[in-house]
Amino acid sequence: MLVQDVCVAMEKWAPIAWQESYDNSGLLVGHRDAPVTGILISLDCTEEVVDEAIKRGCNMIVSHHPIIFKGLKKLIGANYVEKTVIKAIQNSISLYASHTNLDHAPLGVSYHLAKKIGLQGKVLMPFSNALKNLSYFVPEAFEKIVREKLHEAGAGNIGEYSSCSFSSEGTGRFTPSENSNPFQGEKNAPSTEKELKVDMIFPSHLENEILQVLNEVHPYEEVAYFITSLSNRWQDVGSGFIGQLERPMSSEEFLKHLKKQLDLGQIRHTSLLKKEIQTVAVCGGAGSFLLNEAKKQKADAYVSADFKYHEFFDAENKCLICDIGHYESEVMIKDAILDYLSNIFSTFAVLKSDICTNPVLYT
Repeated sequence: MLVQDVCVAMEKWAPIAWQESYDNSGLLVGHRDAPVTGILISLDCTEEVVDEAIKRGCNMIVSHHPIIFKGLKKLIGANYVEKTVIKAIQNSISLYASHTNLDHAPLGVSYHLAKKIGLQGKVLMPFSNALKNLSYFVPEAFEKIVREKLHEAGAGNIGEYSSCSFSSEGTGRFTPSENSNPFQGEKNAPSTEKELKVDMIFPSHLENEILQVLNEVHPYEEVAYFITSLSNRWQDVGSGFIGQLERPMSSEEFLKHLKKQLDLGQIRHTSLLKKEIQTVAVCGGAGSFLLNEAKKQKADAYVSADFKYHEFFDAENKCLICDIGHYESEVMIKDAILDYLSNIFSTFAVLKSDICTNPVLYT
């Protein structure tokens, strides 16, 4: 197995195109064609984690947080980032990170946080402008093979439904030039052909692959098609999660529930509410940007991390803000990545780091 195989597997779950503009997910250190002897899963990549990988015979680390966020102009060991990268290079250890793209992915970070709490629900703020519509024109005899190949490439999936498309009959008109090689019709002669127009939705990040397939399997020398950007929200992909508890709880009971389910020693929170907690929104990591959306969707409580002092006032006694800590809100993704990669590479060593990389300590 090669590093590239692990990259492909992770990006099938969480494509790099889904990361925020400031982020730096993907392969950070190493060669894609290098063989992998073992994979170590960690929330963060630190010197200590690299040492653990060496000790346990792993030459690839898959972490949630990228060790390299900003550009590195020098590698002289001046800080923890440079020291970690140098040690990884010296020991031929590849470093891969899946950060905000995994936050946004189906069954991503917020989903697993919600699952630990016991929520059943949906994405809090789905992506918009991440879907496009492909319309193409094809002779009836080739409609099925072109459509099926495009479905295989990832077009035509809507929620829990696959192989979705719509076809309409019509007449195509064209005049091949002297230098053309027409599949139907003759050079320099106007032609009309019975054709089908086929429409299907696809994820924007797959556009190049889908157009490549379309051009490869379509019989025409010049394929007639057009692509339309959509404002539709992609309900399975986006930020945060919102759902319902099995039963309503008081604020006090809900805080105790969080501590038990997430093994928390303490929680920063706003004033306890008089109403019961039933609808809960969550966001793994720094999630204050989703508070207004949680309130808009009538969340009784919002569980996230990294709230600033003044941001707690924004709860306005309408929503119980529960700041459980950045590490604590994301650490469960280690198990999710472990299970995911272990299922794909079932005969290969995929290990979870034993090191707690949380830089925040409590007394």
